[in-house]
Amino acid sequence: MKQGNVEDLWQHLRWLVVLDQQGSFSKAAARLGVSKASMSQHISDLEKSAGVMLVQRTTRSATLTAAGRELVESTRGAFEQIATSFSNVRDLAGAPRGLLRVTAPVAFSRQQLIPHLPLFLRKYPDIQVELDMSDRIRPLAQEGFDLAVRHTSAPPETHVAWTLASTRTVLAASRSYLRSKRVPNNPLELTEHACLHYPRKQGTPTWTFVSADAKRSDPVTVPVSGQLAVNNSEALRDAAIAGLGIALLPDFTAQSALQSGRLIEVLPEWRSTGAFGEWLYAIRPYAAHASRVSQVFVEFLREAYAKGFAPRA
Repeated sequence: MKQGNVEDLWQHLRWLVVLDQQGSFSKAAARLGVSKASMSQHISDLEKSAGVMLVQRTTRSATLTAAGRELVESTRGAFEQIATSFSNVRDLAGAPRGLLRVTAPVAFSRQQLIPHLPLFLRKYPDIQVELDMSDRIRPLAQEGFDLAVRHTSAPPETHVAWTLASTRTVLAASRSYLRSKRVPNNPLELTEHACLHYPRKQGTPTWTFVSADAKRSDPVTVPVSGQLAVNNSEALRDAAIAGLGIALLPDFTAQSALQSGRLIEVLPEWRSTGAFGEWLYAIRPYAAHASRVSQVFVEFLREAYAKGFAPRA
């Protein structure tokens, strides 16, 4: 790269920013759609032009030197502003168009997101959706996601969040299981039952409940045990339907089975706290402007969930 070639300079700086976000040459190359060799050569050219090492390389990762960090931090805002300005201009060009990369939990995606996608895609034929179904909390900006759907009680303060819907947690079991055991009258009696739980940390799992009766507001925490623990609410629901015990489930997972009678709600006068989030949010990395594609997708989901969750198995 010639020292005076401003066009090459801007491209090389952009690639350095992406390299910093991704943490390795292979991931950065994949993000940009170029070869790893091309990625490495562009960064080397930038270092030659700058006259200083910008990247500390290892066989598995790439980290910025102090000089590289200063260069990225001083130019990142300019690239974000360019992206925002281009998005604003493109949004003026008629119907929303472009690629929307979304990450969402597996069970929620299968039950309540994918069923709505055909209508959304027919309504907006120029939008392409790339959905990553994962229960792992993905770093949005670093992995190039535009939006994430999160089931939580509070969204991260470092992101912009839209409320999609409120949720509640229900305790449920099959009729066959409840016929074989004494139906619990209060949370403490759950210690006598097989409890199907979502594993979150080592040690004895516990469930916490508060009474719907305002006169009994103190929370009750109960140690639970059972033969099955699984980090997927669909699997917990299916195990409960099979009669393996009592499961604690998000309402959007349990709804269909409750409506069909395959599951019966247990302790409806008690409310579970702390097991699952109380709200569904759409979140995005902070920026002054949200793309029109992101906006119409969030608006579509808010309207869809305002009518209640789809009663699907």
